[in-house]
Amino acid sequence: MSNNPKIVDRNLLEQLTDQALNIPRLRKNHNLHPLLNDPVQRLLNAMEPDTYVRPHRHPQEDKWELFVIVQGKAIVLMFDDDGRMTSRINLDNNGPIYAIEIPTNTWHTVASLKTGTVLFEVKRGPYMQLADKDFASWAPGEGDSDCLKYMEWYKQGAVGSLPPWH
Repeated sequence: MSNNPKIVDRNLLEQLTDQALNIPRLRKNHNLHPLLNDPVQRLLNAMEPDTYVRPHRHPQEDKWELFVIVQGKAIVLMFDDDGRMTSRINLDNNGPIYAIEIPTNTWHTVASLKTGTVLFEVKRGPYMQLADKDFASWAPGEGDSDCLKYMEWYKQGAVGSLPPWH
């Protein structure tokens, strides 16, 4: 392991944004933690406005998740077990809200509202791909034809609402 500091600078943010813009998922992670089994997962997540993050929860005990906006704008949505929107939090690098911590076992998603958006994420490790997330059965899977329609509801839906086709 290296003793060199890990620096997040404009150049890294631009590289991540360029990479996100040039891959089909329109998002790119950059891990700051050295190993997937690290007890504290720390990463940058570059997200473009048309990327779809399926609502999910982290059901493991103490699997909270922290999002800090580094640049751009994003919305964090939380839902009840039926898919009803319970909270809308706008993150903006100009404020007034810069960060949110999602409690364990809470249905949530995040959507980019501006090109070049980068979030810093922190969550408890280790990362285990198959057990890390419980995806919502009431939301379309990634790549489903309803994803764009669902994302439009993300951006305009009111707290207390269900998706129009629910």
